[in-house]
Amino acid sequence: MTTAPPPAAEARIAGAPISWGVCEVPGWGYQLDPDRVLAEMRQVGLTATELGPDGFLPAQPDAMSRVLDHHGLQAVGGFTPLLLHVASHDPVPEVERLLQGYDATGAGVLVLSAVTGAEGYDTRPALGDDGWMALLTNLDRLAELAAARGVRAVLHPHVGTMIETGEEVQQVLDGSWISLCLDTGHLLIGGTDPAELARQAPERIAHVHFKDVDARLARRVQEGRLTYTQGVREGMYRPLGSGDVDVPAIVGSLRARGYDGWYVLEQDTILTGEPRGEGPVADVRASAEHLRSILRRTR
Repeated sequence: MTTAPPPAAEARIAGAPISWGVCEVPGWGYQLDPDRVLAEMRQVGLTATELGPDGFLPAQPDAMSRVLDHHGLQAVGGFTPLLLHVASHDPVPEVERLLQGYDATGAGVLVLSAVTGAEGYDTRPALGDDGWMALLTNLDRLAELAAARGVRAVLHPHVGTMIETGEEVQQVLDGSWISLCLDTGHLLIGGTDPAELARQAPERIAHVHFKDVDARLARRVQEGRLTYTQGVREGMYRPLGSGDVDVPAIVGSLRARGYDGWYVLEQDTILTGEPRGEGPVADVRASAEHLRSILRRTR
């Protein structure tokens, strides 16, 4: 007896190593072995993954492809923190190197984040006119470079980066033609309602990072009573359906506009050691089941 393949939208749910605590930030927390992370993605029915930080998968493109093939996972692309607001720094060589791995694995989404140049996401400087000009110019340059290789570049608004607040997101929409990664958690903490953004500008959204948020803890981060890292450690991010993000409204707005991109389950997690019991996969399973149920209702 054969099992029918899942509907197209449900097949577009992917995983991200950060949901298992795997992060590029030094000292972030205990880092799980790639084989465990990738195997557990398949256990909960995911068929694709973002690539994770440097060092999570092999650096050589062919070796990276073999690891993913071994686990039966398609490459989506990956979160790429880059210095984009400094005119004297050229991000193109780094992106060209990364795109070699995209060629080998068939990944199609370059998720750009405009980092500050400092480690972590707990503080950030103000961006002046020259910085804005450099950042917006680089976004369009990198989007064009990626498009020439058959890859879609998107900007990921992110707490503790140069693009965090609602005003900054709007300035990117107005001053660049790059598409957005709708990260439901980072947008909410930065002051943007992700459901409202999905209603207002669905044509600019080409990638989605889904996480739910405990609004009470998020407010403490917004007010400076907790750092971002402390908020994550205390459980600010929740499995879908157990927080304050309007997931059904976001999915409805995107699907009404014909969204055909990825829905990446990306619940930032910090581990203090080897997990007891199931560990992070339990949250990923809950999120996957919740999102599948919503997708079925919004066909």
